[in-house]
Amino acid sequence: MKNTLFEGQLVRLVPIEPERDSRNISTWSKDSDYSRLLDISPAVMYNPKLVQNWYEKGEQHEHVFMIQTLEDDRMIGFINLGGINWAAGTGWVGIGIGDPGYRGKGYGTDAMKVLLYYAFTELNLHRIDLDVFEFNRRAIRSYEKAGFKYEGTERERIFKEDQRWDILNMGILKSDWELLQEEHFVEMKSESRVSA
Repeated sequence: MKNTLFEGQLVRLVPIEPERDSRNISTWSKDSDYSRLLDISPAVMYNPKLVQNWYEKGEQHEHVFMIQTLEDDRMIGFINLGGINWAAGTGWVGIGIGDPGYRGKGYGTDAMKVLLYYAFTELNLHRIDLDVFEFNRRAIRSYEKAGFKYEGTERERIFKEDQRWDILNMGILKSDWELLQEEHFVEMKSESRVSA
């Protein structure tokens, strides 16, 4: 039986292996577009040994995965679920597609859908939050496709490329996610009737 808990249409989520993945993470940190979109802090280049030590010492978030393509098993980015408050059933998500050839092609959206399935069905969380820079329109569209809703703005919170930018707060509730699953199921059912 195929394991679909960590597999989507385009990607699978796999655990971080520090020795294997530190070189990829280090390489991605040298890409200015990637670094600019990833963090509120100034861009920093990481060497592979530093990244490997970081993960080996366990100085990472609760649930960190590498994003691997189904078509060729290529590691293209990471996704993590952190800040989990088990009593409230909440957490936040962060994602980065490090390989520029895979950006804007649905891989990040697919990875987010897989992570949300895991968060809401396996971990039984109630709510997931994320923050996104206002200039990252591609990411905003991807998050909306996955079911996140705009919830607020932190005005002029970051300074990048000689300009002040807002940070947008987005969130998704388990009930929002469940409604999307029902709508998707109805769409698939009607499509199969049309093609039959």
